[in-house]
Amino acid sequence: MLPLVTSAASASAAPERAAPLVEVKGLQVALNTESGAIPVVRDVSFEIMPGEILGVVGESGAGKSMMGTALTGLIDPPLAIVGGEIHCNGRRIDNLPPEDLRKVRGAEIATIFQDPLTSLNPVFTIGRQLVETIEEHTELKGQAARQEAISLMAQVGIPAPEARLANYPHEFSGGMRQRVVIALALAGRPRLIVADEPTTALDVSIQGQIIALLRDLCQRKGTAVMLITHDMGVIAEAAQRVAVMYAGRIVEIGPVRDVILTPRHPYTRGLMGSIPEVGRRLRRLPQIAGAMPRLDAIPRGCAFSPRCPDVMDICRQERPELKPSAGHRAACWATERGVAA
Repeated sequence: MLPLVTSAASASAAPERAAPLVEVKGLQVALNTESGAIPVVRDVSFEIMPGEILGVVGESGAGKSMMGTALTGLIDPPLAIVGGEIHCNGRRIDNLPPEDLRKVRGAEIATIFQDPLTSLNPVFTIGRQLVETIEEHTELKGQAARQEAISLMAQVGIPAPEARLANYPHEFSGGMRQRVVIALALAGRPRLIVADEPTTALDVSIQGQIIALLRDLCQRKGTAVMLITHDMGVIAEAAQRVAVMYAGRIVEIGPVRDVILTPRHPYTRGLMGSIPEVGRRLRRLPQIAGAMPRLDAIPRGCAFSPRCPDVMDICRQERPELKPSAGHRAACWATERGVAA
C-alpha cells in the first residue's frame, strides 16, 4: 500500500476556485423492487473542478460505484435516478434522452472500469478498439484516427505503440491493459474521467505508475477525475479532495490532508485507524465494529450510529446533514457538538 502520512503531507491544495466542471445536487438513486423503492444513493451533493482529482472512498456497499455509474448515465432498470440533478460543463445531463446522453458519454465523460480485461473486447485488436472510439467521438477519421491512437498509446506509456496496435487484449500484462483502458477513456477527449478502482488488481509499483499518469493528465490537459477506491493510500497519493461515503451518503468531504490527519467523522477515524502502520507492532489490528447496514434496513437517524463509539441519543433520532459550505465538512452530531476527539 502507498504511504499515507508523507503522501498526505505532499498532496497539493485544491485548484483555484472557478466554475465547477461537474456539479451534483441532491442525487438519489433507488433500486425498484416488488415491495417498493430501496434507496442506494441518498441525497448526494458535490462538485469537481477542472483539473482536480476527487477521491471517493468507503466500504463495499457504500454507494461509490453507483454514484459513478449515475454520473456516466449507465443506470439501468431496476435501478433509476429518482431525484437530484447532474450538471457537466454547465449543462444538465441526468434528464437527457438516451441518444443525447450517448454523445455526452465518451466525449465529455469517460470511465475507467475496475477490471481492464472485461473492459476490452477480446476478439478485436487494441488498434481497432481505439480507432473506432476516436472516430466515434472526434472529427478524426482513417489514418488521422490511427495516428491519434498511436499518440494516445505513447502518452500512457506503452512502448512501441504502433506495433502494439495489432495486439489483442490478452497479449498485454495487467498494468499495460489498464494503460490501454486509460487511452480508450482519453480517446474521446473527455473533460471528466470516472476511474472506478483503477489500481485494485495491480501491484504497488504499477499502482504508482497509474496514479502518476492520472495526475499528469490532470495537470497537462485540465482533465478532472473522480477516483473511486477502497484504498486511502491511493487517495492520499493521487487526490486533492476526498469524499467519504457510508450507506449511500457522503459523510465527510474535504482536502485530503485535512481528512486524513484530522478526520471529523467517527467512520473516517475508524477507516484511518484500521490501516496498519509501518514499524508499529499490534496484537490485533483495530477495526470498526459491526457491518454496513443493508439497503432496506438503514437505521433511523445517523446510519452509522449502531457502530459509532461517539453515539448520542440524537444520533439515533435525527439524521445529521452535510452542511453546504466550502472546506472540510462532516455530517456528525458528535463532531458538531464538540464531543468527538
